[in-house]
Amino acid sequence: MDTFNLLNLSKQLQHAVDDLGFKTLTPIQKEAFSVILSGKDMVGIAQTGTGKTLAYMLPILQELKFSKDLNARILILVPTRELVIQLVAQIELYAKYCNLRIVGVFGGVNINSQRTALAKGVDIIVATPGRLYDLVISRALQLKAIKKLVIDEVDVMLDLGFRFQLKNIFELLPERRQNIMFSATMTEDVDALIDDYFSMPIKISMAVSGTPLENISQQCYPVKNFYTKINLLSHLLNDRKKFGKVLVFVAQKKQADWLFEALEAEFGSECCVIHANKTQNYRMRSIAQFDEGKNRIIIATDVMARGLDLNKITHVINFDTPHYPENYMHRIGRTGRASQTGTSILFFTKNEAAYKKAIEKLMSYEIPMNDFPQEVDVSTKLIPEEQPKIHDAERKDSEQLKPDNSFHEKKEKNLKENQGGSYRRDLAKKYHKPLTRGDKNFNLRNKKK
Repeated sequence: MDTFNLLNLSKQLQHAVDDLGFKTLTPIQKEAFSVILSGKDMVGIAQTGTGKTLAYMLPILQELKFSKDLNARILILVPTRELVIQLVAQIELYAKYCNLRIVGVFGGVNINSQRTALAKGVDIIVATPGRLYDLVISRALQLKAIKKLVIDEVDVMLDLGFRFQLKNIFELLPERRQNIMFSATMTEDVDALIDDYFSMPIKISMAVSGTPLENISQQCYPVKNFYTKINLLSHLLNDRKKFGKVLVFVAQKKQADWLFEALEAEFGSECCVIHANKTQNYRMRSIAQFDEGKNRIIIATDVMARGLDLNKITHVINFDTPHYPENYMHRIGRTGRASQTGTSILFFTKNEAAYKKAIEKLMSYEIPMNDFPQEVDVSTKLIPEEQPKIHDAERKDSEQLKPDNSFHEKKEKNLKENQGGSYRRDLAKKYHKPLTRGDKNFNLRNKKK
């Protein structure tokens, strides 16, 4: 068993780790520590819930000393505002006995308060790419003193369209710096970013992206349609003792709202929802209430829940089947964290069966299937995406039955050629205007006449 004593941490860091009750190093924490301390570029591939934040913060804090310089020395980029707030809170706990200034910046709030905080001086800045770039361009922040750049959840960042902002930020950073990147999956876009901006990085991979987590029990239900899924979910959630703290994943924002309306009618204040269309205050309040246990059920889209450290989730329910198998792994990783046990439940329709097979192929594991409960009503109501589509042949038949008023003969007056106003024609006859501006011979011929 590898303990934190193995790292020979400073007294300040060791006290903070003891206060947090951390005893055993995770594999990614053990492997990353010496690499980051060496100053070499590093790429870490590890599933969510494996202690990535502590893996890069411990070596960074180990060698970050007190400084009166106003400019930040450490830059950490994350994809969402919620992750900025969460990460700042975590780093403050790790650096509890260190004299360091930590500032988080993100969009959706007044930029002036962030300018004021930065003007007082900062050692570690945690930011979303868009707001960071705005602050640099407005000269409220300088990146000339950055020694280490950390990009966390880089695959999500690229999926969200931050590629352009990331490239601009790379151009503004000092050439001599250490690059540290963490990602749950290694995609072509991530590879391209590494090739362009990293110098011979050391890659640490802790788990294949499709390896199922051992402390998570998986099961699935075949379901007819969207509203039948709601009926099944309501049936399961009625067992309040078993389903103590539930995270429900829905792919689309509008469907998350539909589901929330249906569950709120039955479960009231036990239920909350977060997605990109909700205000920042609403999202943070929902997350805080769920984390504190005031809400038992939280409905979220993939992007909102990615990377959030939500405590003691008993069940992750995949209301829809992810189109990309890797997203399933990210979802179920929200439960069974820190050696706790958890349960993952997948709902899939006939149209989603192929996505389920892709997930099972990635994991090399067949998800155990439960029979659909007889006491749950099967709804005949369909959402627009489930409505039967009119085939081309049927559409053509229906168009042939319609009267064809698209084409008709032009009226006689519309057949005449438009020759312009009579005034212009009279002037042309009087002054013998040429057919073109350069037709001098035409003018000469008319003068001789």
